[in-house]
Amino acid sequence: MTTITPPPAPKKTAQAKATVAAPRKSAAPKPTATVPPQTPPVQIPAPQPLPAPFAPIGRIPVIEVSPVIEGGRWTAKATVGEVVPITATVFREGHDAVGATAVLIDPSGKVHSTAPMRDISPGNDHFQGFLQPDAEGDWTFRVEAWSDPYTTWVHDAIIKFKAGYEQELMLAEGVNLFTRIASPAAQAARSKADAKIVAAAAAALADTSRLPEVRLAMATTGAVKDALGRSPLRDLVSPSADYPLRVHRQRALFGSWYEIFPRSVGAVQDRKTGQWTSGTFKTAALDLPRIANMGFDVVYLTPISPIGHKFRKGRNNYLHVKPGDPGSPYAIGSPDGGHDAIHPELGTEADFRDFVKAAQGNGLEVALDLALQASPDHPWVTEHPEWFRTRADGTIAYAENPPKKYQDIYPLYFDNDPVGLREAVLDVVNVWIERGVTLFRVDNPHTKPLDFWQWLLAKVHATRPDVIFLSEAFTKPAMMATLARIGFHQSYTYFTWRNSKEELLDYFQEVAGVGGSTMRPSFWPTTHDILPPYLQHGGVGGFAVRAVLAATGSPTWGIYTGYELIENVPRPGVEEQVDNEKYEYKARAWDHADDIGISLLLGKLNEIRRAHPALQQLRNLTVHAADNPNILVYSRRVRAEHLPLASGGGKTPVAGHTDDVILVIVSLDPWGGQESTIHLNLAALGLTAPAGTDGSAPFFAANDLLTGETYSWGAHPFVRLDPRNSVAHVLQIGRS
Repeated sequence: MTTITPPPAPKKTAQAKATVAAPRKSAAPKPTATVPPQTPPVQIPAPQPLPAPFAPIGRIPVIEVSPVIEGGRWTAKATVGEVVPITATVFREGHDAVGATAVLIDPSGKVHSTAPMRDISPGNDHFQGFLQPDAEGDWTFRVEAWSDPYTTWVHDAIIKFKAGYEQELMLAEGVNLFTRIASPAAQAARSKADAKIVAAAAAALADTSRLPEVRLAMATTGAVKDALGRSPLRDLVSPSADYPLRVHRQRALFGSWYEIFPRSVGAVQDRKTGQWTSGTFKTAALDLPRIANMGFDVVYLTPISPIGHKFRKGRNNYLHVKPGDPGSPYAIGSPDGGHDAIHPELGTEADFRDFVKAAQGNGLEVALDLALQASPDHPWVTEHPEWFRTRADGTIAYAENPPKKYQDIYPLYFDNDPVGLREAVLDVVNVWIERGVTLFRVDNPHTKPLDFWQWLLAKVHATRPDVIFLSEAFTKPAMMATLARIGFHQSYTYFTWRNSKEELLDYFQEVAGVGGSTMRPSFWPTTHDILPPYLQHGGVGGFAVRAVLAATGSPTWGIYTGYELIENVPRPGVEEQVDNEKYEYKARAWDHADDIGISLLLGKLNEIRRAHPALQQLRNLTVHAADNPNILVYSRRVRAEHLPLASGGGKTPVAGHTDDVILVIVSLDPWGGQESTIHLNLAALGLTAPAGTDGSAPFFAANDLLTGETYSWGAHPFVRLDPRNSVAHVLQIGRS
């Protein structure tokens, strides 16, 4: 089990639109209506905790069950086909052996499946098994601990045989034990092959014509132990409590997002006058085949509602607006409407529905930015002034993140009328769901009350459990984790700021650890607000490195449009692109994008991800060693018994399936060649060195899915990566 140490919250140098701070009186814009003096916030009684019931310990104790969130206060998450690791500490008094079984209970309350758990930390009694739900809904699971009489007998018998005493007594006890193990009822529950192995062992053990050592050996072979591992004799079965497991559709864990500003797609500038004509839903729809051809699953739209005019910002957040400046789409609301309205320049509601239909025709779902804030022109400002924070001078406090000021944005204030405001937001969300939106990227949710989000997400889930919410909260770890626990399906992460080998590998293991049962990570190399220094200076190679890391480091990743064109010029002194698209139109020429190569790489990465279930899982990561500090090595594996369900296929494994194993080797140097000997954990790859060897000599095949080359490798291969050719190996592992 990975130990998770929360990292310090990185500095967010770009978007933080909804952070409220008191401006100087001279800088505060006036609201559009008379605002009454601020009244004290409505006091809502805090929830009253119930006393914890006394829970007697079982005959065989089960403690430290995972994934369990604060004793079951919140629900652990999974998706259809996800391989869910279940862990627990199981022990008992004395020296008798114990075992454990993970039990999955479907939403109807019936036992769906069980899985054997093995001791993954001998001496510490820490057991692990894997469950795999096959449908959406509210499931539960438990761990059943039990006394293991067979393993106890084997241990005692071997010791006494070696000591040379009580051999016949131990054999007699074994015969009695196998009478239970091989009973008709027990045999009926086994496969034919396992039943045959157990019956043969019982017969050999009872055959007094054989030597005692032979009788014992026949009852303790590896085949017998494996058969009884699959269907053990369980005494004193002691279940844990049942714990909740909410299962979402696969897109909640696995998907590739592509972000666009619809107004920029198809926008045209008059060369003579410099005036722009906005792109529309119709022109944006023409770009959908290009996005789909790169293998993306989701097209994500920044806000498409009307934009305010008062205090509208010019290019790069300037206070002075030039004629034709479109303003920030995050300054939502104008006389044309609020959050549920559509900007007239983009088209009509019918045009938006046509866009959604066109996206679906290209295999794309539509995600929409949900930004809970308003421009000074928003209808809510006049209709519901109590939904905003007012200052002593009667002005409404606008958003700030000093030295940045967002005079064009009023944050919402939830404490005066929490019921009215939350109902209004729910209405907005339902309008867009009815129009075909199935995912929401939520802007700055950490600046809104957590009890509001818990309520809203539960209300949406009750009627549309397929709708997914992505939390854009670059903030402190506790807030990010709690947003996930109360219902957000996915979360932006600190990946964007992790650059060194140690930082990246530590973070990959962290998000793939126990936290992965609630906070599903979404890896983005850039956003419309963030251009990290590595990409400012890394050139094409740097963009390739970060794409490989994002696409293979997390099942969900995203790209902001223009990544293919290496848009890497920052506004001086900040981690943000110059001429930020939030404040202007940005027309892009895609004719020569493939010549750069990044668009081709994005397409190849998405193709590999779709073909390999190992890259569609989160909690299956193993880090391997490399001598060079500039080279990362990690792998992902799905065992054969969990296929093809892990890739959205049927419910049972197909004969002949083998493990799906992907090994990723990445150079962090975007400019020069790097080489290293790497040291592979063969067991994590599902490999065993040939008998009598240490595994150093080549004995398995490594097929590079990026280049098509195949290598014959052993446990310690040598690699060289050069950004002029390839910054990474993405290898499918199999036996030669």
